[in-house]
Parts: sequence; structure tokens; C-alpha cells
Amino acid sequence: MTQSGYQQEQAMANAIRFLSADAIEKAKSGHPGMPLGMADVATVLFSRYIKINPQDGKWFDRDRFVLSAGHGSMLLYSLFYLLGYKDISIDDIKNFRQLGSKTAGHPEYGHLQGIDMTTGPLGQGIATAVGMALAERILNAKYGDKLCNHYTYVINGDGCLMEGISEEAISLAGHLGLNKLIVFWDNNNITIDGKVTDANSTDQIKRFEACGWKTIAINGHDYHAISQAIEIAQRSEKPTLIACKTEIGKGAPTKSGTSKCHGSPLGEEEINQMRKNLNWNYAPFEVPAEVLNLWRQAGARCQKDYENWQNQAQKAGTEFWDRINNKLPNNWDKELNNLKEEVIKNKTKVATRKSSEMCLEKIVPYIPEIVGGSADLAASNLTFVKGMKTVTSKDYNGNNIMYGIREHAMAATMNGMALHGGIIPFGGTFFVFSDYMRPAMRLSALMGLRVIYVLTHDSIGVGEDGPTHQPIEHLASYRAMPNILTFRPCDCVETAEAWQCALMSEHEPSLLALSRQNLPLLRTDCQENKTAKGAYIIAGNKEKRQATLLATGSEVSIAVEAQEKLKQEGIDVAVVSMPCWELFEKQSKSYQQEVLGSSPRIAIEAASPFGWERYVGENGKILGLSDFGASGPGAQLYEHFGLTAEALVKATKEIIK
Repeated sequence: MTQSGYQQEQAMANAIRFLSADAIEKAKSGHPGMPLGMADVATVLFSRYIKINPQDGKWFDRDRFVLSAGHGSMLLYSLFYLLGYKDISIDDIKNFRQLGSKTAGHPEYGHLQGIDMTTGPLGQGIATAVGMALAERILNAKYGDKLCNHYTYVINGDGCLMEGISEEAISLAGHLGLNKLIVFWDNNNITIDGKVTDANSTDQIKRFEACGWKTIAINGHDYHAISQAIEIAQRSEKPTLIACKTEIGKGAPTKSGTSKCHGSPLGEEEINQMRKNLNWNYAPFEVPAEVLNLWRQAGARCQKDYENWQNQAQKAGTEFWDRINNKLPNNWDKELNNLKEEVIKNKTKVATRKSSEMCLEKIVPYIPEIVGGSADLAASNLTFVKGMKTVTSKDYNGNNIMYGIREHAMAATMNGMALHGGIIPFGGTFFVFSDYMRPAMRLSALMGLRVIYVLTHDSIGVGEDGPTHQPIEHLASYRAMPNILTFRPCDCVETAEAWQCALMSEHEPSLLALSRQNLPLLRTDCQENKTAKGAYIIAGNKEKRQATLLATGSEVSIAVEAQEKLKQEGIDVAVVSMPCWELFEKQSKSYQQEVLGSSPRIAIEAASPFGWERYVGENGKILGLSDFGASGPGAQLYEHFGLTAEALVKATKEIIK
């Protein structure tokens, strides 16, 4: 690089530094250390290498960029403004961290076109990026270099590498040989409480190498070294870690290199002195025309690549366009509807995990974008069906991922695949182990992603494995989480309907809580997807009911049995199956009242009773579990905890007296 070129890039990097410092100072809130420290790396990457189009921020074949260290969000916002993204202005920069602003405290997916994912919870970014890189390889294997051929870049901090999810993620990426994944480690040895070495002495280079990565160590402020490392990484046959030795808060005269600049504004005096030291003789938020012009030229650098891709994509078939636009194929659920009719005819009695497998056999062959997997539990989750092919580092042309025992990374990887586009991911584990996935599931909900969680062994029906494997509080906790559909189907028909709902919910993740034990078929019709309404009367007398029995999943059959016993005694009740509370809440008040009725209500569910109060009311009853389960045969556990038809009959008689 010539001296003038070096000076130009220094000026470009300083534009990032001062926009970031000024915005954080105006907001009196934020994290200036990372944007200042990584400005040089970001300048080289975004001005010379990354493939983007600020005029079409969602160009399918763009490189993906994940700011895993999401607290440094002003780095990202500064870049977007400087590069000329059309949906951000200098006023948005000035409005950093204010209510309703596009420039939120951490990057939020959907606020700005250039934000490829919501980041903030440390470790989630790098783990999700693995999913993006995996999706790119799967689609590349299907459609070739002309339609899908791009990198996934990550800026990652020490905190991300200390979080446990990073171990699962980098291990999976190395195993799958995701060579188009390039991670920049902001190696500054500073966290909020002080030095990294006060709490951690891991040799990260050796750690990544042990996981099958290529590693490169550089001075993160040396433009030539940064450029050289990126070019080596782009040619690597492995995912690459570029360890960038940086100075946190670089340029700040008294706070750089210390934790003082990690999570607090620098202060007006510090910024003024920084202006003098870096010869930046401009007012806050002012970027000189010549520097802004250099950045805008960098933003337009990939125009020819963009036009070439558009020309190639126009020649692609309908399947490609439908796939990248998240449009399901025509008649995708024809065989699924046929399955519903078949199981009604045969009165099929199976566990809902088996019902799910039967559904997948009718889904996977007809939806090319489906990619499944399991955390080493496919034999129990029944997520691998005939015709599925496992992705390997030698052959990405498949639709099943062997995640291994990595629930944390599995959930984040599925988010990454959904964010990338062209893939609808589903993954399985036991419901109780969703605790390991919860942070990523919450991000699925926050970002509004079509990710499907197949969570089996849903209750004390698990039996002998005991309370460590019996999810008691999980249904209540996910029902409390906004924007996630929690399905607990009672039979094969409801399971098929739940799958239909999940696949059609483009902006919500779905959770299918499925039984280990066999359940009788209760539905006698399938012309209407009743699960789509969240709740409906499945048995009993709707008009003359003396009480309403509410249940989900395996307890619906108990409620139906109780209804039949009560009928023999001259007591009319209605049984309401409630496979998805969230969908029921979206129905009209009149429909809700029609289903719930005005008579006393009793709920039964092999889980915590928390939340059922909203449906049974002050005078209702709830049969549930107020403590953890126990080890023993499932049927005996239902007796032990009083979750039986006899107990429900007794409770009903008491409430209607």
C-alpha cells in the first residue's frame, strides 16, 4: 500500500472512531472501546473485501457479516452510514440508543437492512454465523457458484469465546469444514471487570486449531497484515480464525487499553483530546467530504458482481426463487392431508413423536428447503426419515445435520440457516434439554424466524428416566415467551396440523412438545385445521355443558375418558383441546367465549399449573404438578400424581355442586 493509500485508510478508520465516540457521548450510553479498537480491521474488510450492495442490503449472494460482540454496535452503524446504505442517515447516528431508533443499543434484525442478525448475548453471534456458513455451503452444493458463493465474516470478542456455546459452535464448524467462515477475534485482553487474563488463560489459537480451524495471528492495526490475513483465509480449506491483537479504545488518550473505555462513554474532554491527537479537526458527527467519498466508493465496489448475479439468477428456475423468497412449493401439504385421512380411517394409536416422524415422511420429499437434524437423539426424536441425506465436510448436498451432543450450538445454527435464507430448519432433542437452547430460541422469537423445534419426551410420561428428564416447568416458560408458537398435540391429526401451522408461520418459531408414550387417536375429522385456532371442542356437549374440561397433549385423552364417565352419570361436559395457546389468543373474543363456555372449567396437564389461571378463572380447578416428577413407569406416575380420569371426574363433581 502506498503512503497516500495508508493515510486514506487511516482517515476512513478514524471516521468510524469519531462517529462511534460522538454517538455514544451524545447518548451518554454505549461501548466505545470495541469500535475504536476494531476500526482498522473493519476498514480493510469493508473497503476492500466484503461483497455487499448498500442499495440492496438483502442481496441474496452478499457476504454475511455478524457483529458477535454486539455491544460494539456503533461500529456497525457507522459503517452503514459511511458505505451509503439507503436506510440510515446521520440523524439515525445521532439518535443512537434512543427509544424507537433504528440504531438500537445492540444490533436488532429488521431495524436496518445491513443487520444480518440480532446480537448481544455473547457467543450467540459466532454460533449463529456457523449456521449461515453451513447454509451457504448447502445451497452452493445445490445451485452452484454462480447463484450462491459467499463468505460469512464475524467480529468476535473475548467474551464470546469464554461463553460455552462458542466451544460447541467452533467444534461443529471445524468438523463440517466450513471454509467460507472467517472470524476476526478482537484480542485486546480487556473485559468489563479488567483483564481477560485475570479470569481466563486459554490459548485460543491452540483451541481453534484443535477444533480443525486455520489460525492466523496479526497486529490488528497493521493494514497490510489485515489484508494479507483475509486473503489467506479466503483461500483456506478450513474455517479461519484471525487473531487480531488490538488496543481497546485505540486513539483515546488516557482510557485506551483499559476497561474504562469498554462500556462507558469516553467523556467530552477525552474526545476533544482524541481529536487533537488524531488530527481530526471536525465537529461532532462531521465526516469530511473526501473521506465520505472514499467510503461511498467502497460501498459501490461490488456493483458489477451484483449485476452479474442478477443476470445469472434471472436464468434460474422457479424453485430457486421460491426458495430464497421463503415461498413453500405448491401443494406441499397434499400428502400430509392424505396422512390425516389415513390415520383417522385406521384409528392410529402412536406417540406424537412417532406421529411427527410420519408427518416428516410426508413433508421432507415435497419441501426442498427443509433441513433437519438432532442433538444425537434422532433415534428418540424420530427426526431422520427415509430419503434424508446427511451433510458432511465432503458433501454438503444433503438435508440432515448430525449436530452431535451440542444443543446450544444446534439452536443457534438453525437460527443462522433461517437468517441466511433458502432453508427451513428443524432440530430435535428432549423437551427438558431445551434449557440448553433457550437463549437461541429467544433470539428466534425476537428476530421472527421460521425455526421448528421438535422436542420429545414432553412430560412425566417419560417414565423411568426420572425428574432430570421430565420437563415440568417448560410449557409455562415458553408460553411466557413472546412470539413463539408452543404446540402440544394430542394425537396424529393434531401433530400434522401443528406441522402445517409451523411451516406456514414465516415470522414465528414453533415448538412441538411431543409424547414418548402412545396416545389414542381422538380426532374423527380433518377437513379443517382446528389446531390453527389454538383450541376447540373435541368431545362432549357444547350447548348444555355443566363444566368444561381443558387439556393439551397426552392429557386430552384423559379428559375425554373423564367426559365419558361423567356422561354415564348424567353430567354433560365439553372437552377442549388446547394445542396452542398463542394461536387461541389470536382468535376473536367471541370464538374464545364459544370454546370456553360460561360453565365452570377444570384444566389438566402433566406440567406446572402456572398460566392456566387465565382460562379456568378464579373458581376453576387445575390438575397439574406442583413439584418435580419421579422415576418409575409412566402410567404409574400419572396415578401417583393424581392425573387420571377418576381424579378429573371427582374434581368436576366438586366444582359443579
